[in-house]
Amino acid sequence: MKPLKEKISITIDSDLLKELKVQAEKDDRSLSQFINLILRRFIESDKED
Repeated sequence: MKPLKEKISITIDSDLLKELKVQAEKDDRSLSQFINLILRRFIESDKED
């Protein structure tokens, strides 16, 4: 079963959003999928410290 998802609203600096969109496209992912991926990686790496 897929994990439950929730919609949120956040404010992101324009330059950061632009770069996130570029990186998501390079990774062939939606922006939402890409943000989830990098947040998971950050959380996991933080747990290791």
